[in-house]
Amino acid sequence: MENRPGMGPLSAKSWAIGDLSREVLRYAAYPILALSAVWLFASTLHYGWDRGQSVQFFLVGVILYLAALERVIPHRDDWHPTGRELCWYAAYFVFTMVGAVLAQAVVGAVVAAVHGPGLGLALRTQIPVALLTSSLAGYLAHRLAHSHRWLWRVHGIHHVPAKVNVANNGVNHVLDVGFKQGAVQLSLGLAGFSPDCLFAVALFTLVQGYFVHANIDVRLGLFQHVLASPEQHRLHHSADVAEAGHYGVDLAIWDRLFGSFTWRPGREPDVVGVHDPAAFPETGSVLASLLHPWRRSARTA
Repeated sequence: MENRPGMGPLSAKSWAIGDLSREVLRYAAYPILALSAVWLFASTLHYGWDRGQSVQFFLVGVILYLAALERVIPHRDDWHPTGRELCWYAAYFVFTMVGAVLAQAVVGAVVAAVHGPGLGLALRTQIPVALLTSSLAGYLAHRLAHSHRWLWRVHGIHHVPAKVNVANNGVNHVLDVGFKQGAVQLSLGLAGFSPDCLFAVALFTLVQGYFVHANIDVRLGLFQHVLASPEQHRLHHSADVAEAGHYGVDLAIWDRLFGSFTWRPGREPDVVGVHDPAAFPETGSVLASLLHPWRRSARTA
């Protein structure tokens, strides 16, 4: 234990208890989050709660929970958002929500026109199949966003910040959100999964999407080879493209299968952000970021 000047027996004991509590929280943080999603899923089905409202309230709860953890068990203290940054992030968060709504509207219209027959499977069978389907579609869309020249102009907006925390998870271009969520929702909708199954997938992807982006020091152990983790996603945000990888934000199995798994215990990026920062507007330039994909300089660079 660290010795601090003027620390008596009682204060030393309190310090030790505080360290122990934080260590326990590092292991318990994710199970608490996952179990809360399971509880909400079961309660919504049992009591007939509105699924859309349940997701909205859960989104707020997840963000507040992870933001609190960032203060208690932070990965890096210098990655905490400033007040000015929070204002920028709030603006981008609105665009993220708009992109999600647009994607849902387009996918809903397509699925309604196709009139899929449905799977006819029990819910307990549908959910794991849907999770794999959703995860694979998200992985492929995310990887394409990094490899396609114009899509990277759109997606790269998310990678500009030089820190990774739960607040700037919403720093996205509206088209990027529409593209990636549209790909996931379309794959699920055309497959014919039931509304209850889609609700379960929505809760899982919400938990994982914000969890992996949180600036928290947590322990997942062997689960890191199955589930995406903050450690892996910080590597994904590395300015060194050679070590980035980790395009899966919910499951890590696709990165394993397709050779984009670069994490090992203790591996951390030296710098996060884009490898060519001059090619993108700063995050604080919200309007310039939204117009960036169509800028002449971007097309001719």
